Amino acid sequence: MLTNFLTSDHRDCDALFAKAENAASDGGFDAARAAYAEFEAAMARHLSIEESVLFPEFEARSGMVGGPTTVMRVEHEQMRAMMAQTRQALECGELDDFLGCSETLNILIQQHNMKEEQMLYPICDRALADRAEALLERMQAY
Repeated sequence: MLTNFLTSDHRDCDALFAKAENAASDGGFDAARAAYAEFEAAMARHLSIEESVLFPEFEARSGMVGGPTTVMRVEHEQMRAMMAQTRQALECGELDDFLGCSETLNILIQQHNMKEEQMLYPICDRALADRAEALLERMQAY
């Protein structure tokens, strides 16, 4: 249940990111900036859902503090830093820098998503099964 929602949210963020990259590749910097802002907002929401709802619930239930959620938080910070660098390149109209940063960012995101989708989310589904419906409501309202 949680895996499906969060994985779908990953795909939505991926689509927004691709939209920004495509617009930049086509030379449409205004469209690229708008699409990238939409992507960044969606990513910020997604990361906040995990950090404010999912991770604390999982840590409280499992007793695992300093485990997989800590690794995910570190990766979130890496992605935030790379998103800021990518945005800066786009704001400055540096197409080559934007595309280089976006390639690095995409690799970070895809590797991170794979860890969450294949390992962390299924563990959370099992550990939080009795709370899944309430957690899903909180995530959807975020």
